Amino acid sequence: MSQEILINVTPQETRVAMVENGLLQELQIERTASRGIVSNVYVGKVVRILPGMQAAFVEIGLERTAFLHTSDIYPNSLNGVSKNIKDDDCISRKLHDGQKLVVQVVKDPLGSKGARLTTQLAIPARNLVYLPFSSHVGISQRIERDSERKRLKDLVLSQIEDGAGGYIIRTIAEMASEEDIQADINILQKTWRQLQQKNEGSKTGDIIYSDLPLAIRTVRDMVRDNVERLRIDSRETWKLASEMAAEFLPELAGRVEYYPGERPIFDLYSIEDEIQKALGREVPLKSGGHIVIDQTEAMITIDVNTGTFVGHRNQEETLFKTNLEAAQAIARQLRLRNIGGIIIIDFIDMIEPEHERQVLRALKRGLSKDRAKNYITEMTSLGLLEVTRKRTRESLEHILCEVCPVCQGKAVVKSAQTICYDIFREIMRDSREYEATSYRILASEKVIDMLLNEEQMSLADLQEFIKAKIELQVETLYMQEEYDVVMM
Repeated sequence: MSQEILINVTPQETRVAMVENGLLQELQIERTASRGIVSNVYVGKVVRILPGMQAAFVEIGLERTAFLHTSDIYPNSLNGVSKNIKDDDCISRKLHDGQKLVVQVVKDPLGSKGARLTTQLAIPARNLVYLPFSSHVGISQRIERDSERKRLKDLVLSQIEDGAGGYIIRTIAEMASEEDIQADINILQKTWRQLQQKNEGSKTGDIIYSDLPLAIRTVRDMVRDNVERLRIDSRETWKLASEMAAEFLPELAGRVEYYPGERPIFDLYSIEDEIQKALGREVPLKSGGHIVIDQTEAMITIDVNTGTFVGHRNQEETLFKTNLEAAQAIARQLRLRNIGGIIIIDFIDMIEPEHERQVLRALKRGLSKDRAKNYITEMTSLGLLEVTRKRTRESLEHILCEVCPVCQGKAVVKSAQTICYDIFREIMRDSREYEATSYRILASEKVIDMLLNEEQMSLADLQEFIKAKIELQVETLYMQEEYDVVMM
């Protein structure tokens, strides 16, 4: 499988696109004015404890206070707390109002919710993640071979001292050498010492650690052996990425390329067109079917439809092929749109149990490439499938879009005819309360046209009933649902 990573850098934002076999699979965006704060370490202060929710609100200098649940509080990370405190103790035994904490953001603020915090710090390098308040050495479940898992774990255990913290071995560490592991440990220990020094004398809201910028983080986390090349259209960013690769990942240095072409780098693979498609509700399938994706506050629903696809054999075969193609498309769209939370997929009902199993396998196979943690349930008798996908950052839609000022997020607006009848009712109410001799209706062009044509007789009947003249005036700046009734 051919994989390339394209990085487009401007002063305002950095965009990273992962392309597989010429098709966009994943997109990350980081804007200079609003960088994500996941992995940032702050000095915080407890401002409110909620024993009923076993949680606390912590001030870290953001617009909204952040949220810290008792399950994310590690007694070893709390200064001045009794060593007898256990993980399952009440939060009131762990924290008190005004307490100073060193916390790390695990979820960006999403919608109306504040950031999610933990006191178990995790500092990433390429192959390892350092856990200063733990003694555990874990390993990614995606490294499947038992011999390789044992080799890596023994390698880490042999190079760390007792009480020096714990580590998580990342998926990308598979086949890493002893020198690679030792280099990561040295970097992480140095970073931890610098973090401790910054913490001394710091005040609430201070950032004492932040992760690398997106472009450099991509070199560290995403460039693997199966990535043929990484192309960057900014000479300055290319130099930084090349220096990092040469120092820490020499085997990858030759794959980091500068793209000087006049044609925008994202136009090489029609990335801009794919981004536009990823913002739409409907995703067409090659067969003629389509899927419809709707995002709500609580969950995401995905509906599969055959559309114009009629198949060549029988109905069951048609439905199976549509569902199979949809499963592959859904896995790609979840990654591309960075959709997280609870996802309900409504596949078309299938009669054959083997067909259901194959569709489920296709979805699992597609999501196996996803770096975000996900879980898939069994399909119900109604053809519904529940998927959960870990969400740490805003979705593509929330980054690039805002609520429509016309429909206010409803995705529909009142028809022109409905607005006409609203206007008639308002004039009737006013005529009963006031003795106006005439009225002027100010509305959008479409509503005025409706009053002059289809509703002409209704308008004439209303004027005769209220014994008053009604004038019409087009307001070009009015949206369809906006109107005013002025008494003369």
